[in-house]
Amino acid sequence: MLRLYPDDGAGATFYGVESRVMSVFLLLVAFAVILAGCELFVNGVEWFGRRLELGEGAVGSVLAAVGTALPETVIPIIAIVVHGGAAGQAVATGAIIGAPFMLSTLAMFVCGTAVVCYAWTGRRTRDIRINREVLGRDLSFFLVVYAVAVLLGVVDLGTGRYAVGALLLVSYGVYVYRTMKSEGDLEGDVRSLYFHAAATSPRLRFILLQLVVALSAIIFGADLFVSELTKVAEVLSTPPLVISLLLTPIATELPEKFNSVIWMRARKDTLALGNITGAMVFQSAIPVAVGVTLTPWRLDRVALLAAGIALVAGLTLWLRVRIKGSVPVTALLVGGFFYAVFVVAVLTGVV
Repeated sequence: MLRLYPDDGAGATFYGVESRVMSVFLLLVAFAVILAGCELFVNGVEWFGRRLELGEGAVGSVLAAVGTALPETVIPIIAIVVHGGAAGQAVATGAIIGAPFMLSTLAMFVCGTAVVCYAWTGRRTRDIRINREVLGRDLSFFLVVYAVAVLLGVVDLGTGRYAVGALLLVSYGVYVYRTMKSEGDLEGDVRSLYFHAAATSPRLRFILLQLVVALSAIIFGADLFVSELTKVAEVLSTPPLVISLLLTPIATELPEKFNSVIWMRARKDTLALGNITGAMVFQSAIPVAVGVTLTPWRLDRVALLAAGIALVAGLTLWLRVRIKGSVPVTALLVGGFFYAVFVVAVLTGVV
């Protein structure tokens, strides 16, 4: 009988190499789909904001942030409800804590790197122009809400945690209300809507269709990315909590933050950074409310380290925005240092 993959060592090795090559190819495909989805989403959400005459805070910190963060919110819910048990709770906790950590460190670093690269190629300058009110409000809400989430991870409130979970939902509602009412015109021009390029003012139904297609592409690409990255993690025998803290946020959050890279290229800095800071607020409120009410919500040393670094990184940016009223590119690049500290601490067994 002819065997496509012999049972000897050489055949097994060949099959393993072929599988790894296929995983790399699929990761590249997923990445390309995500980037295409982000380009469509950025274009569509800007037109949506213009049609509704919304400010840049509402578009960047709420619409764009929530639109791309919703798919990731499903991950901890599925881990808790479908899988359950200690492993499911570990994955859920890691995903919930890991998202704000990744956004406040690695995502900021990516934005800073994008600015440096675009400045080097002459696409823009290194100066970052921000709306102080928008970013200051985002970071203020994040620091308070996420600090409460961390505190709940070390202090047992018993049934009182349900009330805190409800309070987190209310606080996010207050944040959305204040942000949607904020002033601030959308920066610069926007290219024609891809799905209605012939129109100078595209119809709302075409804008919504493009947003749906864009989010579908992002979700599909992220799901494929997670699937292939999980295979790599299984080969490396990585513990569930470490996977959810290190790999899951990178696979599900970071690719979609290329929205911010696209906006940085167009010098729409408040939209770019607001997309990240707004997602930080959302991820520190809504998923945490789920974790607090549906799990024991106990944070171990690894989770506490990630949360602590996220708070320090967020506080650093908040102080810069409030005191100086600006965000230099170095303040974004330092996020890479914070992320590296955590990775080294985890991989070397310090925590």
